[in-house]
Amino acid sequence: MIEAMERLNKVLAHVGVASRRGADAFIAAGRITVNGEIVTDLGRQVDPAVDEICLDGETLVSKAIRYHYLAVNKPSEVICTVSDPQGRPTVMGLVPPDLHVSPVGRLDGASEGLLLMTNDGDLAHLLTHPRHMMDKEYRVKISGTPNDTALAAWREGMFLEDGKTLPAEVRIESSTGSGTWLRFIIREGRNRQIRRMVDAFHHSVHRLIRVRLGPITLGDLGKGEWRHLTELEVAALKGDEAALTALAESRNPGAAKPRRRAGWAKAKPKPTRPGQGQRSKATRASKQRRRTGRRG
Repeated sequence: MIEAMERLNKVLAHVGVASRRGADAFIAAGRITVNGEIVTDLGRQVDPAVDEICLDGETLVSKAIRYHYLAVNKPSEVICTVSDPQGRPTVMGLVPPDLHVSPVGRLDGASEGLLLMTNDGDLAHLLTHPRHMMDKEYRVKISGTPNDTALAAWREGMFLEDGKTLPAEVRIESSTGSGTWLRFIIREGRNRQIRRMVDAFHHSVHRLIRVRLGPITLGDLGKGEWRHLTELEVAALKGDEAALTALAESRNPGAAKPRRRAGWAKAKPKPTRPGQGQRSKATRASKQRRRTGRRG
């Protein structure tokens, strides 16, 4: 929830009226009122929790705005846009319309997997800015088996039409000769980057599934399903170090704690009953005599 004062154009952008620049145009034209007063000051501060904001007399904001942060498992052939002139299905059809969220970044139509959606424009800008360098992890099935030259080029960086790529983390998960599953981790947002890197070595991409974006993982989310991010996940996305650590430990508790803590007492040996040792010796001697044919 937005707390305290916010710039009016930011609030208008968050409720989906327009971009901040478009909201400035509405304000300058005198089309916005705050509590019944026409506002033309582009720097006007408002409190969505108490101020009533209208466009051309229609109420836009009369209560506090809630931010929504969603993880979506995008199926293939679904487009990562708000609308599509060709009438293809978009990710907007996967989430409730009243949340007013938009996709953060893109997955091309043939790709599938984790997509973030939010109405928090500041966070969306942070996550998509090239300087953010957020890890993006994919499972990729390709034709054939990549040779050492291809693996080295992907790991060290290679030249594409738009310049040299940053080094990627690449490992082979499994291979049958005719096809190979790879794990790719990249830190760039180039268009169709992995597909172009794979195509350069004459392999075809059969499937491309994004399984992680920074600290957020796809987990067991089904195709076409969505969920709200937890407060811990949102804090981690915003760079909170404590949240990042807590989130990592919650996903791998075995790594955070040793199986037996230092100082724990070892299990005591079971006590030996009186005469147990002698009976055991007699039993062994009897078995030995039977094997050799002798009798006691």
